[in-house]
Amino acid sequence: MSFYLLAILITVIDQSIKQIIHLTMPLGKSIPLFWILKLTYVGNTGAAFSLFSGFSNYLIIISVVVVAAVIYFHYRVPITDRLAQTGLAFILGGSIGNLVDRVFRSYVIDYIDITVWPVFNFADIMINLGVFLIIIRMFKHETNSV
Repeated sequence: MSFYLLAILITVIDQSIKQIIHLTMPLGKSIPLFWILKLTYVGNTGAAFSLFSGFSNYLIIISVVVVAAVIYFHYRVPITDRLAQTGLAFILGGSIGNLVDRVFRSYVIDYIDITVWPVFNFADIMINLGVFLIIIRMFKHETNSV
């Protein structure tokens, strides 16, 4: 799958889930699903773990810089490097998903609540998975160089 198609797919999935949450749940509502997993509608005005709450305009700028950096690295990394390209597409799709929320809602919709961790969303998962794939790629490259 192409880089941009994957990023767009991730953004569309993320925004679709958030729209469903927004239209069907009141803000602050929590629905137990099973064991420690709950569906909880949270409006996060900050970044990860609600850090920098209330700094939405700065977070928009940082998000735009991240999106630009990911696109830049997409063109710097060989297209044949599937692991790095996939990681970058995951980061791009997740970053755009959260950026859309910041621009149009002034907060990011979070909804996955595992009780022992701050509430997060699909975009956050994709960003973290993308970073993980790039780290794996870096270690893989290191072992091939030695």
